[in-house]
Amino acid sequence: MKGVPNFVVTLSLMALACSVATAYDPAPLQDFCVAVNSSTQAVFVNGKFCKDPNLVTASDFFFQGLNIPRNTANQLGSNVTLLTVDNIFGLNTLGISLARLDFAPYGVNQPHLHPRASEILVVLQGTLYVGFITSNPDNRLITKTLNAGDVFVFPIGHIHFQFNVRNTNAVAFAGLGSQNPGRTDIAENIFGANPPINPDVLTKAFQLDKNVVESLQKKFAS
Repeated sequence: MKGVPNFVVTLSLMALACSVATAYDPAPLQDFCVAVNSSTQAVFVNGKFCKDPNLVTASDFFFQGLNIPRNTANQLGSNVTLLTVDNIFGLNTLGISLARLDFAPYGVNQPHLHPRASEILVVLQGTLYVGFITSNPDNRLITKTLNAGDVFVFPIGHIHFQFNVRNTNAVAFAGLGSQNPGRTDIAENIFGANPPINPDVLTKAFQLDKNVVESLQKKFAS
């Protein structure tokens, strides 16, 4: 590198160091990805092929009918319509998705988390009591009562919920920061695991009577 000023070399090395230091793996769009040596056993990480750009049409970016109220006649009194890359193919690689949330009177979107996305929610109708729990060691509950036009944000990976506190229907929309945010329902995943978690584990962890744990496991397994 004869004849090149020292400061140019220094800047080049600094730029290289910064690029290496700031490099990171892309955010995963599935729960795990086990490495395989054979390509015949491989799957594509984001689960989708890319369409020839010359064959793309408006329908690849379109979904119709999100204005229609959903059925909330269930035990929770709620219904979540999630639009991911599986519903709108044009979302692939864009890192966003959308959900409509319908609530019957006193309906609840049970405590859950999205392992791959933060969420921003806006209430269109009704009044919702919402919140999320911070991580250990604080485990702090952060809540707010929202009315039509109010907005609330749920950080990625945090347990959160929405509850309709009125005797009227409620509707909200949520944007999520992933084309495939994933969802883990806390009660269902713990007590409805397949195969079931050893009830002794849950009895110890939740400080419950073993009969209660086994009853919950039967309930969520059905």
